[in-house]
Amino acid sequence: MLNSSMILFLTTMVLGTSIVISSETWLGMWMGLEMNLISFIPILYKSKNMSSSESCMIYFLIQSLGSMLMLISVLLNSSIMISPIMGEEFINMALLLSMMIKLGVPPFHFWFPEILEKMSWTSCAILMTWQKIAPLCVMSYIVNNSILPIVITLTVIVGAIGGLNQTSLRKILGYSSINHMGWMIACMKFNNEFWMKYLMIYSIIVLMMTTLFNSYSSFFINQVINSSPSFMEKSLIIILFLSLGGLPPFIGFLPKWLVIQSMISSNSVTIMFIMIMSSLITLFYYLRLISSTLLIYSTSIKWNMNLKMNPNLTLLMITINISLPVIAMLNF
Repeated sequence: MLNSSMILFLTTMVLGTSIVISSETWLGMWMGLEMNLISFIPILYKSKNMSSSESCMIYFLIQSLGSMLMLISVLLNSSIMISPIMGEEFINMALLLSMMIKLGVPPFHFWFPEILEKMSWTSCAILMTWQKIAPLCVMSYIVNNSILPIVITLTVIVGAIGGLNQTSLRKILGYSSINHMGWMIACMKFNNEFWMKYLMIYSIIVLMMTTLFNSYSSFFINQVINSSPSFMEKSLIIILFLSLGGLPPFIGFLPKWLVIQSMISSNSVTIMFIMIMSSLITLFYYLRLISSTLLIYSTSIKWNMNLKMNPNLTLLMITINISLPVIAMLNF
């Protein structure tokens, strides 16, 4: 429901992110992140139930912890007395840790799939796309950090293994998001301009997936089959998951291709190998999800909700996902 309060909170959320992107000082960025946080909490709490209030509380505490750590590191950095003693490396490390907490990057990732599980699809879409922009923007200024390769490796491995034993679609997308975070951080490390393109393509795929599952009111793997999707909708589910896994010729392969290229030119073959192997594990649990949809062709269900998507919208989503050859020709 887009009432006046919701429009106000969405506007301040966009404004907060814009302040972070355009700010020239650390304190300005911190202020933008706080605006972003305080306007996202009422959006989370629009459905007034127990799980919604719980997710609001967890989100607020985690983000406050990240903001507090960021503010301390910024104040230490600006202090003439302490800065030479502490060293710039230590302050950068504290800033990096604060952004890792805010993004849900391992080893601070436990809250992320947990609160996704308690949220509506709309809130999930915002958390997995828009809410990543501001912390990633701050992180992109401190990429010359020695611990970053370890962070990348840990993130892609946790994102891949964490989703293996899940049946909840929101948790699967949560762990998938953690895995993609590793790829985005690798973008920053090896070619700092690519992460925005990666996030943009990832956001488009996630928005399509959340729209699809929201139209079915599906939160678990078996509910997708129970909604009796048409052949076109089944094709869309399969294409979206393969695209999210980064399989060519779908659009999701393009950002991973760009990262692999920049890593080869930087001679970082070991991390690249780990990242590609982790992508194969994520593809495995996507295929497990797809196979049931693919094999059960004709179903007869007693309680059929008859929830259908607009066929034109389905066709548009499929076209976007198979447009990689065209983009490659246009030299993205």
